[in-house]
Amino acid sequence: MDNTDKPKRQRGQRTSITLPVAEPAQLMAFLIDQLPHKNRNNIKSLLSNKQVLIDGKVYTQFNHPLQPGQVVTVAANRAPEISQYRGLTILYEDQFLIVINKQAGLLSMATSKERDRTAYGILSDYVKKENPKNKMFIIHRLDRETSGVMMFARSEKVQKLMQESWNDTTKQRTYVALVEGTPEPPTGTISSYLRESKALIVYSSQNPDMGQLSVTNYTVVKANEDFALLELELETGRKNQIRVHMQDIGHPIVGDAKYGAASNPIGRLGLHAERLAFEHPITGEQLQFSAPIPKSFLAVVKTQQDND
Repeated sequence: MDNTDKPKRQRGQRTSITLPVAEPAQLMAFLIDQLPHKNRNNIKSLLSNKQVLIDGKVYTQFNHPLQPGQVVTVAANRAPEISQYRGLTILYEDQFLIVINKQAGLLSMATSKERDRTAYGILSDYVKKENPKNKMFIIHRLDRETSGVMMFARSEKVQKLMQESWNDTTKQRTYVALVEGTPEPPTGTISSYLRESKALIVYSSQNPDMGQLSVTNYTVVKANEDFALLELELETGRKNQIRVHMQDIGHPIVGDAKYGAASNPIGRLGLHAERLAFEHPITGEQLQFSAPIPKSFLAVVKTQQDND
């Protein structure tokens, strides 16, 4: 029997605790209430050891405000130091997966035309340092100019498990986009059929025979006279889906001349993969990772009120 993809559980190993937030509270008060077997000093140690996460991100402030719908995770062990490389940061790794925050400008993996430094190449070198036989397998891609959360598998078996069950095991894919103008209404759903031409341009149609069904939900988070910051939830994950759908509604992503943008105030494509939540393909654990919204996005949608 092949045991290579079974989680290694050592005797006495503890597991993480997941605590859904039902009502507003400060983090310390919430933890004291939820962990009656621990005293205030125990909880301070958990915070200082970076073992407390809110929606997948480490927080150490005892008075951090919590909102209903958030999930607090108390990790079993002290958080490993985040590994940073030129172009990416490793947010999480175990023997099955590596999750990264990719910077804009870094290719996900090489193509026949482009052999530049890639996220795949950086991670391949990283895992081979541990064992020259180790390999990396890409699960999903981000466009070169899109930043944010991205996931790789450490075996072909795990890659296949994630890709084949992607729609069922991926619980949340949240992007933020900086777009020209402000969509009306401020929340909506864009649905169309997408197909790619031989020239690698993706076209949108309302004809079901003209491509794959693609659905994007958007919400305006902040806006000024010229630009808006949108939060986008994907129901499908087609190539260039968000970029084409923003063009469809007349609010292209800044810096995206390929799909109709006339401006580029941030010197890059205004698209960022902010959050990814999924079920671990081997352990079944619910995991969530986030990458902060780039400060350049937020600076563009500052209003006069922010400056006063």
